[in-house]
Amino acid sequence: MKVLTANRLIDGEAVWYAADGWQETIQGAEVVADKDGEARLEAIGAAAYAANQVLDVAVIDVVLADGVIVPTRLRERIRAAGPTNRNDLGKQARSHAASAAA
Repeated sequence: MKVLTANRLIDGEAVWYAADGWQETIQGAEVVADKDGEARLEAIGAAAYAANQVLDVAVIDVVLADGVIVPTRLRERIRAAGPTNRNDLGKQARSHAASAAA
Protein backbone atom coordinates (compact mmCIF):
# COMPACT_ATOMS: atom_id res chain seq x y z
CA MET A 1 0.00 0.00 0.00
CA LYS A 2 1.21 3.48 -0.80
CA VAL A 3 0.36 7.15 -0.26
CA LEU A 4 1.66 10.37 -1.81
CA THR A 5 3.52 12.81 0.40
CA ALA A 6 5.42 16.05 -0.10
CA ASN A 7 6.31 19.31 1.61
CA ARG A 8 4.13 22.32 0.92
CA LEU A 9 6.27 24.92 -0.84
CA ILE A 10 4.87 27.98 0.93
CA ASP A 11 5.78 26.87 4.48
CA GLY A 12 7.56 23.49 4.32
CA GLU A 13 4.76 21.64 6.12
CA ALA A 14 4.65 17.88 5.44
CA VAL A 15 1.46 17.11 3.52
CA TRP A 16 -0.29 14.04 2.09
CA TYR A 17 -2.55 13.77 -0.94
CA ALA A 18 -6.23 13.02 -0.35
CA ALA A 19 -9.19 12.96 -2.73
CA ASP A 20 -9.90 16.63 -1.95
CA GLY A 21 -6.28 17.81 -2.29
CA TRP A 22 -3.25 18.16 -0.01
CA GLN A 23 -3.84 17.84 3.73
CA GLU A 24 -1.61 18.21 6.80
CA THR A 25 -2.20 14.77 8.35
CA ILE A 26 -1.61 11.32 6.92
CA GLN A 27 -4.96 10.01 8.16
CA GLY A 28 -7.41 10.37 5.30
CA ALA A 29 -4.67 10.26 2.66
CA GLU A 30 -5.56 8.36 -0.48
CA VAL A 31 -4.15 4.84 -0.18
CA VAL A 32 -3.46 2.78 -3.31
CA ALA A 33 -2.62 -0.88 -3.54
CA ASP A 34 -1.59 -1.42 -7.16
CA LYS A 35 0.83 -0.14 -9.80
CA ASP A 36 -1.87 1.82 -11.65
CA GLY A 37 -2.78 3.68 -8.46
CA GLU A 38 0.87 4.33 -7.72
CA ALA A 39 1.42 5.71 -11.24
CA ARG A 40 -1.62 7.98 -10.81
CA LEU A 41 -0.26 9.32 -7.49
CA GLU A 42 3.15 9.91 -9.10
CA ALA A 43 1.47 11.91 -11.89
CA ILE A 44 -0.48 13.98 -9.34
CA GLY A 45 2.73 14.67 -7.42
CA ALA A 46 4.63 15.63 -10.57
CA ALA A 47 1.86 18.05 -11.60
CA ALA A 48 1.78 19.66 -8.13
CA TYR A 49 5.58 19.99 -8.18
CA ALA A 50 5.48 21.58 -11.65
CA ALA A 51 2.82 24.02 -10.40
CA ASN A 52 5.14 25.05 -7.51
CA GLN A 53 2.70 23.78 -4.87
CA VAL A 54 4.96 21.17 -3.26
CA LEU A 55 8.49 19.79 -3.26
CA ASP A 56 10.20 16.59 -2.07
CA VAL A 57 7.35 14.59 -3.62
CA ALA A 58 7.38 10.85 -2.85
CA VAL A 59 5.11 7.85 -3.00
CA ILE A 60 5.76 6.00 0.27
CA ASP A 61 4.95 2.58 1.71
CA VAL A 62 2.31 2.38 4.43
CA VAL A 63 0.33 -0.26 6.27
CA LEU A 64 -3.17 -0.09 7.70
CA ALA A 65 -3.22 -1.02 11.38
CA ASP A 66 -6.79 -1.13 12.71
CA GLY A 67 -7.82 1.40 10.06
CA VAL A 68 -4.93 3.78 10.86
CA ILE A 69 -2.42 4.64 8.14
CA VAL A 70 1.10 3.99 9.44
CA PRO A 71 4.21 4.68 7.34
CA THR A 72 6.63 1.74 7.24
CA ARG A 73 9.83 3.85 7.37
CA LEU A 74 10.87 5.71 10.53
CA ARG A 75 11.62 8.89 8.54
CA GLU A 76 8.04 9.00 7.30
CA ARG A 77 6.63 8.28 10.77
CA ILE A 78 8.57 11.28 12.08
CA ARG A 79 7.32 13.47 9.20
CA ALA A 80 3.76 12.35 9.96
CA ALA A 81 4.03 13.05 13.70
CA GLY A 82 6.40 16.00 14.00
CA PRO A 83 9.66 16.69 15.84
CA THR A 84 10.91 13.92 18.11
CA ASN A 85 12.28 16.18 20.83
CA ARG A 86 9.06 18.01 21.83
CA ASN A 87 5.78 16.13 22.04
CA ASP A 88 3.94 19.38 22.71
CA LEU A 89 4.87 20.79 19.29
CA GLY A 90 4.19 19.76 15.73
CA LYS A 91 1.74 17.22 14.49
CA GLN A 92 2.05 14.93 17.52
CA ALA A 93 0.55 17.69 19.67
CA ARG A 94 -2.65 17.20 17.66
CA SER A 95 -4.48 14.14 19.00
CA HIS A 96 -5.69 13.02 15.56
CA ALA A 97 -2.10 12.95 14.20
CA ALA A 98 -0.30 11.32 17.13
CA SER A 99 -1.14 7.78 16.01
CA ALA A 100 1.02 8.17 12.90
CA ALA A 101 4.19 7.82 14.95
CA ALA A 102 3.10 4.63 16.69
